Amino acid sequence: MRCYQVESFGLDHLQLAERPVPAPGPGQALVQIKAVSLNYRDLMMVQGVYNPKLKLPLIPCSDGAGVVLAVGEGVTRVQPGDRVMGIFSQTWISGPANRERSAGTLGGPHDGTLSEQRLFAAEGLVHTPAYLTDHEAATLPCTAVTAWHALVERGQLAAGETVLIQGTGGLSIAALQTARLLGARVIVTSSSDEKLARARALGASDGINYKKTPQWDKAVRELTGGVGVDHVVEVGGAGTLNQSLRAVRLGGHIAVIGVLGGASSTELSVVPVLMQNLRVNGVFVGNRDMFEALLRAYTLAGTRPVVDRVFPFAAARQAFDYLASGQHFGKIVIEIGN
Repeated sequence: MRCYQVESFGLDHLQLAERPVPAPGPGQALVQIKAVSLNYRDLMMVQGVYNPKLKLPLIPCSDGAGVVLAVGEGVTRVQPGDRVMGIFSQTWISGPANRERSAGTLGGPHDGTLSEQRLFAAEGLVHTPAYLTDHEAATLPCTAVTAWHALVERGQLAAGETVLIQGTGGLSIAALQTARLLGARVIVTSSSDEKLARARALGASDGINYKKTPQWDKAVRELTGGVGVDHVVEVGGAGTLNQSLRAVRLGGHIAVIGVLGGASSTELSVVPVLMQNLRVNGVFVGNRDMFEALLRAYTLAGTRPVVDRVFPFAAARQAFDYLASGQHFGKIVIEIGN
């Protein structure tokens, strides 16, 4: 089978390779991967930023959708011909995260999905809703589950509440769709007026261009009558967290998901957390139960993930370059095909 692997860190070392097709053992399923989507984590993993001590070679990417080719002994969850998606951590089925449940993450430390075939734990697969394409399904395992975990499981989002979402990448758009699905008002920040217009078309009530309005936290306060938002989906990390703390209401919730603006800061103050009685949660994807709850909600509403661009398997490097450029709106997909 063909796959991409990294033998040393850096996008220049993302190389096409050949590996033998594995046979499923007890409890396993062999899946023909049809499509893979990219996450910022995948880029960081390939570059060696996420974990410089990661053992190589590594097949990158954690998200994929495809069709079951064969199953091993004792498998009843799936059967050949089923359309499926792999969960991010193959060992996190339910319950809160712990070291053991979080140990089975794809795309690092375990080989990922950027491959024509892959073995999965059968319990680490979920069925793809019939109305979704493989391209759309491939976008869900990380970003959509993370958004669900942040807003529904941790945030207990209620209809009528207001959510601030930073940016228009894959996770941010999934959070926008989830929030709107549950009847929340959504405010979006972006450096692009064009992207803000597209976010409004998806249901956002307001958009703030943070290039034109650097003090976007004040703009958020104005839009909420001086109260602040109920929830913030924080993807900027240390670079934006101080402003998020000023944009959220007393007793509000901030879900810290990304570090696009930096992982650390000497200027970060915890005083607002104390004085405003805030809940600040770190959110790292989610378990299979969350994924299946999300799929039930998406299916009932007919929610379709936003795919920005699809690259052929031969252009995987270009797909990573496009992710690094930050030009995308929604998710970037690599089509692997038959």
